[in-house]
Amino acid sequence: MKELQPLNENVLLDITEDNKEQKTASGIIIPDSAKEKPSYAKVVAIGNVENPGIAVGDTVYYKKYSGTEVELEDKKYLFIPYADLLAKVMETETI
Repeated sequence: MKELQPLNENVLLDITEDNKEQKTASGIIIPDSAKEKPSYAKVVAIGNVENPGIAVGDTVYYKKYSGTEVELEDKKYLFIPYADLLAKVMETETI
């Protein structure tokens, strides 16, 4: 098994897409080419970042058109600079 480890101040995100067929409410199938890529993903690994504020397993939003996509063992990953992360998804309790 191979493992990717980001270097410097980079973060590795898992962007493997769910290949389920998507349909509109009226039953029209949406082709892959028409789907918009989500701008959030799960953190897989963190490079040398001082006080990162995120951890492996967190879901984060990132800038569109940022980073470098790679594929390894049928999974898609995104190497992205830590500075291009926008937010961490947090679970909160309802009042």
